Amino acid sequence: MNKTILITGTVAALLAVVLGAFGAHGLEKLVDAGGIDSFVTGVRYQMYHAIVCLVLGTMTLLSETSKKRIFYFFLSGMILFSGSIYLLVIDEVLGISLSAIGFITPLGGLLLILGWIFFLIALIRVK
Repeated sequence: MNKTILITGTVAALLAVVLGAFGAHGLEKLVDAGGIDSFVTGVRYQMYHAIVCLVLGTMTLLSETSKKRIFYFFLSGMILFSGSIYLLVIDEVLGISLSAIGFITPLGGLLLILGWIFFLIALIRVK
């Protein structure tokens, strides 16, 4: 499982850099400043959680069960939170309205929060 967590964290970080570059250089003529700010927020949260996955994958203090639970909450949260932001920002560029998926962003945020709560609980339980 550690290898999966590490690979996923690395891929998520790589994608965050690519998407960050796209947001900084490719979106400026396509969306307004508010859209770019939202996109950057998605990239930032993706990168934060990618880095945490890299740390999580190397931790020996936590049980495999705890690491797996935390990882799945972070992964799901990154996909739903950041992914929905990316789609909502570029929906006009794509020529479709994706406003109906707006509820997914806070759900993704909740999953990230739960991941942190489970991380904290796991650390508190370390003897």
